[in-house]
Amino acid sequence: MSDTIVTDAVAATAFRRLVAHLQHRTDVENIDLMGLAGFCRNCLADWIAEADGDMTRDQAREIIHGMPFAQWKAQHQGEATPQQIAKMQESVAKNADNH
Repeated sequence: MSDTIVTDAVAATAFRRLVAHLQHRTDVENIDLMGLAGFCRNCLADWIAEADGDMTRDQAREIIHGMPFAQWKAQHQGEATPQQIAKMQESVAKNADNH
């Protein structure tokens, strides 16, 4: 995909909407996102930290989660089941060329 398909302003608006959506849908756990899409909130935060260069992973995760990650994890993340882990591993394996 070429970066010229959308303007930076459009991309930024869509990104902010994605972040708001992920903050709202706390019922969807990261393990489920990983299993279905091969990425999760933490991946998105890591990409932000990498793109920024000066931001820490923890700072980026707070931006994406809307609170410190430890707090979000305690409030919204349960223990992953073996089935969720297997689905995540299968999905993430499809990312090999993109990460």
